[in-house]
Amino acid sequence: MFLLNLILILLAGGALAWLSERMGAQWPRQIALLVVLADLVYFLIKIAKIPVANFALTPNASDPSSWLFAYKAEWIPRFGINIELAMDGLSLILVMLTLVLGAVAIVSSWNEKNDRQGFFQANILWTLAGVIGVFLALDLFLFFLFWEVMLVPMYLLIAIWGHEGKAYASMKFFIFTQLSGLLMLVAILVLAKLHHSATGVYSFSYFDLLALDINANFAYWLMLGFFIAFVVKLPGFPFHTWLPDAHTQAPTAGSVILAGILLKTGAYGLIRFTVPLFPAAALEFAPIAMMLGVAGVIYGAILAFAQNDFKRLVAYSSVSHMGFVLLGVFAWNSLALQGAVMQMVAHGFSTAALFMIAGALQQRLHTRDMDKMGGLWHNMPRMGAVALFFVLASLGLPGLGNFVAEFFVLVGLFAVNPWMAAFAALGLITAAVYSLILMQKAFYGKPNENLKVADFGSLEMTAMAVMIIGLIWLGLYPQPVLDMVQPVLNSLYIETNTVPLLENRDVGLIESVNLVGGSE
Repeated sequence: MFLLNLILILLAGGALAWLSERMGAQWPRQIALLVVLADLVYFLIKIAKIPVANFALTPNASDPSSWLFAYKAEWIPRFGINIELAMDGLSLILVMLTLVLGAVAIVSSWNEKNDRQGFFQANILWTLAGVIGVFLALDLFLFFLFWEVMLVPMYLLIAIWGHEGKAYASMKFFIFTQLSGLLMLVAILVLAKLHHSATGVYSFSYFDLLALDINANFAYWLMLGFFIAFVVKLPGFPFHTWLPDAHTQAPTAGSVILAGILLKTGAYGLIRFTVPLFPAAALEFAPIAMMLGVAGVIYGAILAFAQNDFKRLVAYSSVSHMGFVLLGVFAWNSLALQGAVMQMVAHGFSTAALFMIAGALQQRLHTRDMDKMGGLWHNMPRMGAVALFFVLASLGLPGLGNFVAEFFVLVGLFAVNPWMAAFAALGLITAAVYSLILMQKAFYGKPNENLKVADFGSLEMTAMAVMIIGLIWLGLYPQPVLDMVQPVLNSLYIETNTVPLLENRDVGLIESVNLVGGSE
């Protein structure tokens, strides 16, 4: 019941936070933060009891008990739908990231005067519950249910508590994610029907559907149904246009969750479902996917360079950074995949922090226009210092997690397609340009001596310290994360049944992979 409890605690906590608003505006905030921290402590206690040797075991697709945790209960047996949850090293890392950034999101909105504070905090907790469900669900019908569950409260966060263009931004977000999600639903239903045709029973289980033998042309179209749904959420070029509007108009907590967590569900779906379920089709489509990744890296960076809106700049930088994830996934070798996972975690910390800073500036200055800022380091030295750290992390400063992630992706991609790796590397140069322009416009320059604004307080600095420590740890000692992910990547290689196709992709990387992940 551990995996189910992680979700139920957040769902029940959301209801409790909503009811508590009758007692005062501070109660929902305090209850929401307490619920997330309690869920995180419960998670860490359970993880600490796992024998260290278990983390090195390769999860077996035909044996859910070989995973770190697994839970299964009948739900709609007539159609083969079950409550099937499982956790391996990849989902463990992403669930931990979700809970940590969930607490950061609540802290980021601590001093905001939002109407209906209880419902606001409830939607944050319900979004977190949906995201954790996405990372744990291995029944594809249940996975789709959680996919929809996490979208509805996020839509409400933008539509009710967003800024001046909230109606347009929330509707655009909802339409993009719903239409792409429907494509995935159709593909899931077809897979269940194919399983029924082959075995006489319906099944939505990931473990059962992996074994399906699907006609190559048919598999290609089903793969596209999953690919489009996940790339829209990533977001990848050219499906990214909803993101800048959603980020710009979302409340601070919504931006933190959206950038730090929700985007990672798209990357997770590509790694967990798209390639393993349709290996031949995915590898055939890989050149196109990698071209979209390169386009996203460069296009997102160029558009970020053109922005004056603090939030919009960081939003377009997310499009650029998540392009590296798309490249890492479809390069499909150990080093590139490890880089993609590292990018998911490092980007979660760095971009969530930048949106928290953007929200704090908007709350204090009532503007997001960087041309109206300048010299803010003089007025808010603590915010200026942490902003510089996260700007440097975002541009890929060596010694921090983002650099390790992007370096791994580029080296892995180079073994597959050197020209694409060369073009993608341009994103590192443009990232330095727009990141330093952001810092120059907002925090450097001549200060306004008459401006009286509050600097970050102890609670906000505590949240920032957690993310700073995380990025430094990922940059200087990424080995524990790599060791935890490598058995999962080994299992995905086995599940694709395309090891001969992958051998050329790993030429020249075996020694590197041994060093960073222990792969044989």
